[in-house]
Amino acid sequence: MAAHRQFEELARQLSAIGAVKREMGRILPQDCPPASAGVLTLLDRHGEMRMSQLAELLAIDMSVTSRHVAHVAERGWIEREPDPADKRSRLLRLTPSGREVLEELSARYTATLARYLNDWSDADVGHLNALLARLRTSFGDCRPRAHHDSTTRTPAE
Repeated sequence: MAAHRQFEELARQLSAIGAVKREMGRILPQDCPPASAGVLTLLDRHGEMRMSQLAELLAIDMSVTSRHVAHVAERGWIEREPDPADKRSRLLRLTPSGREVLEELSARYTATLARYLNDWSDADVGHLNALLARLRTSFGDCRPRAHHDSTTRTPAE
């Protein structure tokens, strides 16, 4: 188990990641804010879904999700079709135009990371990827849930 000071430093480093995220957000096209990019990314990763599932994956309120969906739908990046299983619901899916936007976003992100990390070795980038994946796994899916009770875990876990 890491020492208390190491966890304090980790908390500071994670807090500073906000600056990295803001810089990455600056490279997005003017009409595609980070929330819109998130909607497109989730639809690409998970396929068509109802708005309620999208809200759950985004871990935000349904009304906020609705605004994000309206934004990307107005640009033709997603379709909202009636759900054959429940006509009151709509299924959201990426359009070819939405896939093109995602390809552009991916190219921008990749180029930006390559520029900022040009003095990192492939091994360093790989190690960072592995550690970040492990961190995400330790936190689970991060959707709202009951507070994690650390007393239920043994030190060996």
